[in-house]
Amino acid sequence: MTALRGRAGLRQLLRGLRARLVVAFLLVAAVSALTTAALTYREARNAILERAQDTAINDLRGQINSLAPDLPVPPDRADLDEFARQLDRSGKARDWDVEADYEGVPDGGSDAEIAVPQELRDSVERRHVPAFQRVERGGEPWLLIGMPVTRAHDHAPSKLFVYARLPLRAEEANVEELVSAAQRGALPVLALALVPALLAARGVLRPVRKLRQAAGRIAEGKLDTRLEVKGEDELAELSLTFNDMAAHLEENVAELRRLESNSRRFAADVSHELRTPLAAMTAVTDVLDEDAEAGALDPDTASAVRLISQETGKLARMVEDLMEVSRFDAGAAALHAYEVDVAEAIRKTLQARAWQDRVTADLAAGVRARLDARRLDVVVANLVGNALHHGGEPVAVRLHAPADGRLLIEVADQGPGIDPEVLPHVFDRFYKADSARARSEGSGLGLAIAMENVRLHGGTLRAANAPDGGAVFTIDLPLRTDETDEPDEADEAHAPGEERA
Repeated sequence: MTALRGRAGLRQLLRGLRARLVVAFLLVAAVSALTTAALTYREARNAILERAQDTAINDLRGQINSLAPDLPVPPDRADLDEFARQLDRSGKARDWDVEADYEGVPDGGSDAEIAVPQELRDSVERRHVPAFQRVERGGEPWLLIGMPVTRAHDHAPSKLFVYARLPLRAEEANVEELVSAAQRGALPVLALALVPALLAARGVLRPVRKLRQAAGRIAEGKLDTRLEVKGEDELAELSLTFNDMAAHLEENVAELRRLESNSRRFAADVSHELRTPLAAMTAVTDVLDEDAEAGALDPDTASAVRLISQETGKLARMVEDLMEVSRFDAGAAALHAYEVDVAEAIRKTLQARAWQDRVTADLAAGVRARLDARRLDVVVANLVGNALHHGGEPVAVRLHAPADGRLLIEVADQGPGIDPEVLPHVFDRFYKADSARARSEGSGLGLAIAMENVRLHGGTLRAANAPDGGAVFTIDLPLRTDETDEPDEADEAHAPGEERA
């Protein structure tokens, strides 16, 4: 495990911005060093070879000017060979081989030794100017020189031409040594370049790291976070932009919180103010309902009384839902949890609403969990009521506790299911899926309240469509069976089966 973490950390480090900056810096340094070395090598090689050939040409010209006046005119082959040997002896320090030719005198066979290219001969003999050519023979570099000889008394071109061949092994060795020195110096250069690369990466990454930390604090809700701005470069501009963004975000969030707080307070105040007149209206409609049932009212009046009673009940339930939502929004919803028999709690919920004949219950026995029984009653009642009103009977409630320490409660119906476009919004407040279900007569808060109650238990509530049709709502709760005290009076007052929130 430690090795895996080490490899993962190494991969993350290599993928990081620091590694990329250092590698880019080193690549630039390496390319610069190689380019400089290549240019230096080319210039140095040319300088070494040009110096060698200029020196050789000057030396050869000097020896020719010293020995040519003693050469008979016109010379024969023996005179030319002797002249070439004298030049050879005078050039022992340069280890050159010399051939002398005179126009009209046959070759003496020395061409095979020097093997002067014909183009070099033509250039020297036609233009009467010195020429040279670097060639490689037998894996070794050579310098070929062609020299026309002028007459001593008037410096006019003569018919004498001298060709020399001298090795460039020493010069090539100097060039090779130069290349080796450049190669040996490359690694120290890269090693030295690593220091400014790390410093440059640090200079770039420090503001980026501070920006990341500041963004993390913003994500945690610390909207007063600001960055210190240093310099006038692009990173400083980025810090200024971040500070402006954070300031505007803080202002907008403060305004949204103020509006949300006002909205919650308005809903709570309105709901609270409506409870008293609704209580009076409910009492009056109860009396009128009794008179209507007893036949004390004429049919039209009795029908109007029943309508008023139904609408008053809906309004009362909506007010209670608004009050419950306001408590969740204000963070005042308390969880009074104790260990309960979950199957028994679900049965009491169904019995309290006379749903036993309309709902099939498949409840695993012996499942005990630490729950708020009143809130569990609210959740199950809302889900089952929603399935009965908008789905299709029979509605099934299933309870089981898998071996993973979770408690699952499923409420399924046999209706047409939920439109896929509606599924993401079924738990939104005041959302009514009229296009997918029959017309809803509720407040649009039932499923939202159920979701909040499940979250208060640390669980999740999911909605889906069953493969064979119908909607399925799944309550997923942690199965906690801690030994706790018996429920207090507040818990007993909200036992399962009583008035829903």
